[in-house]
Parts: sequence; structure tokens; C-alpha cells
Amino acid sequence: EEPVVHTTGFQLDLAQKSATVGDATVHLTPTEWAIVEVLVRHPGRLVTQRHLLQEVWGPQYEHETNYLRVHLAAIRKKLEPTPGRPRFFVTEPGIGYRFEPETQPDAD
Repeated sequence: EEPVVHTTGFQLDLAQKSATVGDATVHLTPTEWAIVEVLVRHPGRLVTQRHLLQEVWGPQYEHETNYLRVHLAAIRKKLEPTPGRPRFFVTEPGIGYRFEPETQPDAD
């Protein structure tokens, strides 16, 4: 069972590979999805650049950190309320990235 990730800014359905911001469906490329999936499966935990590169592109790409910068910028433009000041996809400079879920409170 693949999870559905809810945040205050967007919703990700990992099984359907669908992203929504408000009522709008947002298209993520296969590479963007691969990066997002690795990050959201480790909420609140630092994922190193090397780990992300190996998971998404393979071991021969572990030093291609510019790939991550380009794709994370695109992901932030699509999902972050303020892409220049990310809340959900946070950079740890020189180390890696972290998904901070900042989830919606339960409606109990």
C-alpha cells in the first residue's frame, strides 16, 4: 500500500503518482517523481546528495550534484508556496536534502 502524503501546501499520492496543489493537479516528470519519492519516504531525515543521485540516476552519477539542484528547483516551483524560501524540500548545503512534512492537523 503506497502512502498518500498530505502537507499544508500539497498532496502526493505515491501509488497514482499524482500531485495536487489546492484543487490543481501538478505534473512532475519521472525524474522529479523519483527524487520526491526518495525524500518523502524519509520524512524529516537528511538524504545525502550521493544517496539521491545513486537512487535516481545510478552509482555512476554520484558526483553530479548539479542534476539535483536543477531538479529540486523545478520541484520547488511546482510544489512550494514560496520556491525561493522552501518549507518542504529543504537544502542542507553541501550535504543533501530533507523533506519536512509540516502536515495538516487531523480533522478529528
